[in-house]
Amino acid sequence: MAKKKYFVAGTDTDAGKTLVACGILEKARQLGLTTVACKPVAAGCEETDAGLRNDDALALMAAMSQPLPYAQVNPIALREAVAPHIAALHEGRQLSAARLSGFCQGVLLQSADLAIVEGAGGWRVPLNPRETMATLAVEMKLAVILVVGMKLGCINHALLTTEAIQRDGLVLAGWVANRVDPDMSCFEENLQTLTTLLPAPCLGVVPFLEPPTRQAVADCLDISVLI
Repeated sequence: MAKKKYFVAGTDTDAGKTLVACGILEKARQLGLTTVACKPVAAGCEETDAGLRNDDALALMAAMSQPLPYAQVNPIALREAVAPHIAALHEGRQLSAARLSGFCQGVLLQSADLAIVEGAGGWRVPLNPRETMATLAVEMKLAVILVVGMKLGCINHALLTTEAIQRDGLVLAGWVANRVDPDMSCFEENLQTLTTLLPAPCLGVVPFLEPPTRQAVADCLDISVLI
């Protein structure tokens, strides 16, 4: 069983969950730790000779140290790049937190130092009319790493997401500031406000990267509190 297990959530779609998750996996690898990861549901998959494939899931596979088959890393692959419950509805499928949690357990039971489960979209993205992505994290009782997409409005998004995480009974283990808008006004002031108000350590500040690589992200992170 993985020694340390975390759920990676974002303040918004395109906050940079996958990029940061891959950076954490790379940093752990550099520290000599073994890693596994999964993205149990992914919307926006492309048809390949091997079947539906998602870029985020493939990035996680490339970053983790212990090889797993694609179907274990991304068991629910949906074609449309829309909210997962809508993509599933269009394919005549149903999503449930219990089923997704069952898929994740196969990854979390791997013998590894660090396991990452990456969500889809934001904290309250629906899975079905009764459950959200948060239900999955609660089902697995995982501490949360929050990726804050640094752009106008990020303080509100980060504080509301943190309140929701705590209300759901989970621990915010740490957060990462990911600069998704290179032209963001008052970046340093926003960063300082988040550092003051968020009740968890900042694991790193990722600048706007062109191109973004997990190695460059790893250089910006301090994951000592996670491991």
